[in-house]
Amino acid sequence: MLLNLEFVEWVLDSGQCLYDSEKAEKAIRFIETQCRYVEGRSGPFILETWQKYITACIFGLVDDDGYRHFTEFVLIIARKQGKSTFAAALEACVAYTQKENGMQIYNLAPKLQQANIIYNQALLMIQANKTMSKLGKKRRSDFYIAGKNCTISPLAFNSKKSDGFNPYLTIFDEFAAWEGVKALDMYNVMLSAQGGRHDPINLSCSTANYIDGGLYDELFPRCTSVLLRNSEETSLLPFLFMIDDIEKWDDVEELRKAMPNLGVSFFEKKLEAEIRKAHASSAYKAEFICKYCNIKQNTIAAWIPQEALAKSQGPAIVPHDFRRMAAVGGVDLSQTTDLTSACVVIRYEGNDYILSHFWMPAGKLEELTERDNVNYAAMIGHGFLSLSGDKFVDYKDVTAWFVNLRAEYKINIIMTGYDRYSSTYFVDEMKKAGFAMDDVFQGTNLTPIMTEFEGLMMEGRIKTGTNGLLQSHIRNTAIKREPDGKRLRMMKISQTKHIDGCAAVIDAMTVRSKYTDKYKWILEGNKKRE
Repeated sequence: MLLNLEFVEWVLDSGQCLYDSEKAEKAIRFIETQCRYVEGRSGPFILETWQKYITACIFGLVDDDGYRHFTEFVLIIARKQGKSTFAAALEACVAYTQKENGMQIYNLAPKLQQANIIYNQALLMIQANKTMSKLGKKRRSDFYIAGKNCTISPLAFNSKKSDGFNPYLTIFDEFAAWEGVKALDMYNVMLSAQGGRHDPINLSCSTANYIDGGLYDELFPRCTSVLLRNSEETSLLPFLFMIDDIEKWDDVEELRKAMPNLGVSFFEKKLEAEIRKAHASSAYKAEFICKYCNIKQNTIAAWIPQEALAKSQGPAIVPHDFRRMAAVGGVDLSQTTDLTSACVVIRYEGNDYILSHFWMPAGKLEELTERDNVNYAAMIGHGFLSLSGDKFVDYKDVTAWFVNLRAEYKINIIMTGYDRYSSTYFVDEMKKAGFAMDDVFQGTNLTPIMTEFEGLMMEGRIKTGTNGLLQSHIRNTAIKREPDGKRLRMMKISQTKHIDGCAAVIDAMTVRSKYTDKYKWILEGNKKRE
């Protein structure tokens, strides 16, 4: 949650939104005075500190017109932390305190039984309050507040109906268990249906799960990208409660990061029993790490934070400044109809300077500009991108780029790494031009190289200069963490993003690591030469 606190502080300090304490305190006061516990404990619903903070963010962060600044909220928290009861209280608060007429409030899940969990708790809270109960009526499939023309409904998204919604509040319950394309489609349907609402609320809440390719794998990378300030999104605010160090999965103090309600809705004695059970069973340990540490197995998350990327930026990196120096090369050919990237990495005075270039088919410029929402014409003007061929990239242009660095600037490219699935004729052509080539398998075997790259980025020892295209590819790169929590795999932050430039750099660093014993004295002995 530290990232969330820093992010919200940054948003406020940079003037992107305001904090309306009156609106925040009104919501908190309503929940604590009008809502009651309906499971386990009894009495008024007294919010814990973390719940007050989330409530204040949802209702108190506003734009200049007083409308809600963030409209999409994601809460990922360990099991048994009272998230359903909290969501139900927020639902009742919205229904009875927001001024908008005709509010449609939905509790959405793949099956009606799951959708009913928060809906039924909200209904019980309303029925336990005489005033709220008198203002509304339970109907066959919903709860209706006539004075505000407001409906509260459970909804299973496997219904054939996908239009006709005009939601003000949608709660997406246990979204980590939502599988397949249908889950994402329904999520997008509900968000896109809110065009007529000034300040709608979408609350997705869940504990981590095992399911791959579902809604969690779409939302989690977006969340981490926002918190690392790598995203251009302005309406999403994530609350991610999870441990920081998987090596401390059995440490109660570390687990408090994922379980803010420990000692309130779930007790330490029970947790310690669960830890002992996990120590005795490797199968249950995986379950414990997922559900209590709140770390999804095979998690995809944003990688390099914006502050590290900013450290890499600086004066333009030009070949002339590295005349007669030694380097390693990297190539990611991607598809001939799309972007191709090549680079050389030069170690000089303890820093790695990256000369990176890109190619795309001339006949695809307009199409790819529109599809990727990137001003590729500007990148051509800056000298970071070249047009090659008409419908397909001509790989001879890539070879020519390496030849030019060697011939004109006398840069000694010791070894060039390439994805082993690259074009055979390109590799053969590079070898004929006198370049040493080595294939790189881009899998979890690159974990040490990715760890090295991340460390160098955090220390400000990777230099990308003014190359905005390369920087965007680094920003678009996510990591997928394997079940053991140690092995990493390079991924796209989303399917529409490019990471070719980053992949080429990793290829270059891989061959440098592989041949370091043989060429270290050359690669680290670079000096300025005329």
